[in-house]
Amino acid sequence: HVQLVESGGGLVQAGGSLRLSCAASGRTFNIMGWFRQAPGKDREFVGRINWSGGSTYYADSVAGRFTITRDNAKNTVYLKMNSLKPEETAVYYCAGIRYGSNTYEYWGQGTQVTVAT
Repeated sequence: HVQLVESGGGLVQAGGSLRLSCAASGRTFNIMGWFRQAPGKDREFVGRINWSGGSTYYADSVAGRFTITRDNAKNTVYLKMNSLKPEETAVYYCAGIRYGSNTYEYWGQGTQVTVAT
């Protein structure tokens, strides 16, 4: 049974930081991505990491402020978010692309991040 479980969301003041976690189980992944969806808006790509090599790629809106890392021993991917803005209030999701695929087939349940003014 494949599971992606996010944690670490919560309420933070504007300019503050949070670190989200995504624990994966049930299979290995080639790429792990982070997405977010604000109320009334489309889901937005935040960034991704290649599980094996650790290379990362970020949306322009978060580059330089957000960092994705992974812990192979714990099968966990992290999203460290700095200098958060109120407009980044959203549900944050992690998702996985298995080897041999090019789509995010597996998704977590999401974790709420609220950035207060």
